[in-house]
Amino acid sequence: MKPIRLMGAHEIRIRLGGVSRQRAYQITSRADFPKPVADLAQGKVWLTEDVEAWMKVHRRDLDESED
Repeated sequence: MKPIRLMGAHEIRIRLGGVSRQRAYQITSRADFPKPVADLAQGKVWLTEDVEAWMKVHRRDLDESED
């Protein structure tokens, strides 16, 4: 069984290159951004694979900087 990997807003901010909280909120609120799988007391969480897939399409600059 494959483990479920989740990502919160802080991890998304880091993965997006250290963007501000406000910018991360703007990005995660976009209509084309994956929907969160849960809204916890600590905040929303997304499936890591959904966020990574979105970044491959919309943030190619991040993939290139990691090579």
